[in-house]
Amino acid sequence: MATSRIGIWLIGARGGAATTAIVGLSAIQKGLIGPTGLVSHLPQFERLDLAPWTDFLVGGHEIRNVALTDAAMLLVTDSGTVKPELLEQVGPELNGIDKRIRPGTLYKVGKTIASLADTGLPEDESPRETVDRLKRDFGEFAETNDLEHVIVVNLASTEPPVDGSAIPPTWAELEPLLADAGKCPVSASSLYAIAALDSGCSYVNFTPSVGSSPAAISELAELRGTRHTGCDGKTGETLMKSVVAPMFARRNLQVMSWVGHNIFGNMDGQVLNDPANKQSKVTSKDHLLHEILGYRPQTLVTIEFIESLGDWKTAWDHVHFTGFLGVPMALQFTWQGCDSILAAPLVLDLVRFTDLARRRGETGLMTFLASFFKSPLGVEEHRFDRQFAMLEDWASRK
Repeated sequence: MATSRIGIWLIGARGGAATTAIVGLSAIQKGLIGPTGLVSHLPQFERLDLAPWTDFLVGGHEIRNVALTDAAMLLVTDSGTVKPELLEQVGPELNGIDKRIRPGTLYKVGKTIASLADTGLPEDESPRETVDRLKRDFGEFAETNDLEHVIVVNLASTEPPVDGSAIPPTWAELEPLLADAGKCPVSASSLYAIAALDSGCSYVNFTPSVGSSPAAISELAELRGTRHTGCDGKTGETLMKSVVAPMFARRNLQVMSWVGHNIFGNMDGQVLNDPANKQSKVTSKDHLLHEILGYRPQTLVTIEFIESLGDWKTAWDHVHFTGFLGVPMALQFTWQGCDSILAAPLVLDLVRFTDLARRRGETGLMTFLASFFKSPLGVEEHRFDRQFAMLEDWASRK
């Protein structure tokens, strides 16, 4: 059994998903809850030398000054997903983690995310200066707490799309551009990725933001002998698509159209109410159908901010398809779930599997984690069962 001490550094550390992951991890460490929802606790992974949950320590970056305990209280009062007595029991742990949260960056995050930020964030930094500051935060976190390794997980709000054609293909070409804010083509999520990978940390992008996806940043991971994965956690409606779409393909039923309508009201929904930010998410949710089916049915994905729903997301899908003799039929399904409750255990699983990959000496893209993402880097397979088989195959390696 692994006994190293491992850091989890959360970008967007006081957001809904991060706060839920923190509360859940603290509760697991104190033996207050069971492993329901955690993939790493499935029987096929029992033989793995996965680190015990007590080996993990949390820090993070944030752009808001809200206290972590206040953010966690919203899980009690607004979403109703955490019982007051549980929050009280993990209160001391949350207070300790809150002291390890540092100011993040607003570089090219878009006006909607910037409007959520509080004062006191570093201003007038070049991207290079931002990366250096973030690296110092990672280094101090590791040194102060005697950590063997730090895994950085991006849980921040979705950024507007980035022009990928403006990003050079190699690290040698991209690195000099960090010195000039006017010329640097990447956004905050990529600065976090660069800082993490350049420091030897692992990086996980749970958001649709560009993160470590550019080839130049992937090359940086290889150069530093570290690892990364992403992007956009697959938690609800898109998870269902990746399970149901193969059924139509394997029964030779022709999908004519697939409409997905999503409504939710948390901060993520507020950010995605901005058309620029929404485009990144819609693109991530909409691309897998034609890749699974082998053709392009008419598709429509909508994401609407309904404030009263809070963290409870509802997705309604209508699938219009043709069967034998050309008879048109339809499938409808509704997915209702708490966004953060769906995401948080996957974040913890990703950290646990990433740590094992590090101890196995694996570097570069962690493609075996594809089943966790809507747009898995380096993987063209989008059928959930086959993606999950990739994880099982990886786990079976000596």
